[in-house]
Amino acid sequence: MREVTLTDIFTHPITQKYLKRSGVAHALEVANHAFHLAFKYNVSVDLATKAALLHDIGHYEWYRQGKWDYELYRENDIHAIKGAERAHKLLIRLGENPQNAKKISVAILLHTDSYLPEIDVKRSPLQKVVKLADEMDEEKGGNHHYRQIDKSTALEKINYLDQLVEHYLPKQQLSSPSHEQSM
Repeated sequence: MREVTLTDIFTHPITQKYLKRSGVAHALEVANHAFHLAFKYNVSVDLATKAALLHDIGHYEWYRQGKWDYELYRENDIHAIKGAERAHKLLIRLGENPQNAKKISVAILLHTDSYLPEIDVKRSPLQKVVKLADEMDEEKGGNHHYRQIDKSTALEKINYLDQLVEHYLPKQQLSSPSHEQSM
């Protein structure tokens, strides 16, 4: 049994506030991609979907003269750093296992190379899943952050994803004793 569900995370006021900045539709789509990628990379569907849902929670609104400035964002953004911190605090507050909260937060920290110096980062399977899931939903010019979804549809999608995680997580735990369950 999970301590914290995706619905717990999604409905929290902090999540709602910050997901609106980066795009709720994008966060949900990345979580969905992460769910499917988790099987390929032998990663916990629980941790993968949580990290993916929260991956952009650190976005800052880069506006110039009242309009979103994508270039300003690309030049100055460190959202993964802020997001990792914000997600960790939120997950601990909600009662997530501290080791899982740390692993989710580090996956958020490493989901993008946009702020990193030119180095080759060796990512864990969970970190790869979140990075790949995000890349699968990217659109030119950051347009993936602007897609809209109404609140009731978003809640339906997150509830459905929660049901899938609840269904497959026990099977993952049983099928692989060395599984990166607490990854």
